[in-house]
Amino acid sequence: METNFVRVKEAVLVAPSETTPSRVLALSALDSQLFLRFSIEYLLVYQSSPCSDHGVTADHVKAALGRALVPYYPLAGRVRVGSSGSNLEVLCRAQGAVFIEAVSDLTVADFERTPRHVTQWRKLLSLYVEDVLRGAPPLVVQLTWLADGGAALGVGINHCLCDGIGSAEFLNAFAELATGRGGLSEFKPKPVWDRHLLDPKPLEPPRRASSSTHPEFNSVPDLSGFVTRFSQEPLVPTSITFDKRCLNELKQLASCTGRPSESSYTSFEVLSAHVWRSWARALNMPSNQTLKLLFSINIRNQVKPSLPPGYYGNAFVLGCAQTTVKEITEKGLGHMCGLVKRAKERVGDEYVRRVVDMVSGASRASPDSVGVLILSQWSRLGLERVDFGMGIPVNVGPICSDRYCLMLPVSDQRDAVKVMVAVPTSAVDQYIHLIGSPYS
Repeated sequence: METNFVRVKEAVLVAPSETTPSRVLALSALDSQLFLRFSIEYLLVYQSSPCSDHGVTADHVKAALGRALVPYYPLAGRVRVGSSGSNLEVLCRAQGAVFIEAVSDLTVADFERTPRHVTQWRKLLSLYVEDVLRGAPPLVVQLTWLADGGAALGVGINHCLCDGIGSAEFLNAFAELATGRGGLSEFKPKPVWDRHLLDPKPLEPPRRASSSTHPEFNSVPDLSGFVTRFSQEPLVPTSITFDKRCLNELKQLASCTGRPSESSYTSFEVLSAHVWRSWARALNMPSNQTLKLLFSINIRNQVKPSLPPGYYGNAFVLGCAQTTVKEITEKGLGHMCGLVKRAKERVGDEYVRRVVDMVSGASRASPDSVGVLILSQWSRLGLERVDFGMGIPVNVGPICSDRYCLMLPVSDQRDAVKVMVAVPTSAVDQYIHLIGSPYS
């Protein structure tokens, strides 16, 4: 039974603090993808500070939001379908972002435990945007004061406008304005729109995509009732922290069981492979079920020419590792790491341009959900540095834990990673056992 309450004290629209351009801005084909039409929802938790005045801090955050919306003025606009009917666009008329101040009986210690259910922290971002194209504000910020003097900052940001890197750059700039550490003229990097840089480009000969080069867009048969299970069975949040020692053990194990030509793996490769393998085995699916691991790959320096610093749009494509339950069960961690490594290595300028072509116009290629685990790496975004004058966050995570797997930073351990994913109830115990038993 839920005992926690969250009471909203104030909810207001905050417009840019200075005059901003009134215009319509086109979003790129990557921004306009169907699977990005939702809000990224961050939850940052701050320890209580004996010298902080809640009223003053809230005023500073609200004022800083208005100032941040000057260079980032599209975040005060409204996203809609473009006149062509394919790509999206932003109507910029300084309509404003939403700022909410609330109080709760939760304490900082409550966030040290894994949420009991998927939506336990839902009210910490009480304006939930279900459809980002129906006139909703693309940015919502909620500052909730906790019972022990700490604070929870919930941020919802339209994924069509920003990717993880872009949204984290915005949050750090916004926080610097709140503390007075920086001014508008000192923004680094300065936000860059330039979505045309990822427009489709005619090439001779035309690009040809095959099922082997872009498996992320292929459908696979649902031999295990996968979609039904994830839509009907309750999901249970899990949270496991891997410190530097654990990550090094995984690297050693992977090197012993992988290809001789792939003698070393990154922390991301070993951890994503281990989580994927544990998840797949715990679900106990038929051996011939095809499974995919999808994960974002930053393309800012993969395309030619490189995207400029401060580009905050969606500058990623999906890496895709694919195999069967049989291979996952019978082959070791090194084999899985190799699949992840090779999925990363496939991405270059030509690969990105093919993806842009595939998601543009009438074709609108989109990832399928059957047999898919989607993984997002929040641990390298810089969210752990976002300081609004209350110090750095002691906890960084999502508002709601769901079937997306998140790699999160750990506040007091620079080299550690927390892995959070919600798993069907019937598979939770086995998943927790396997994730803690890499040699099994």
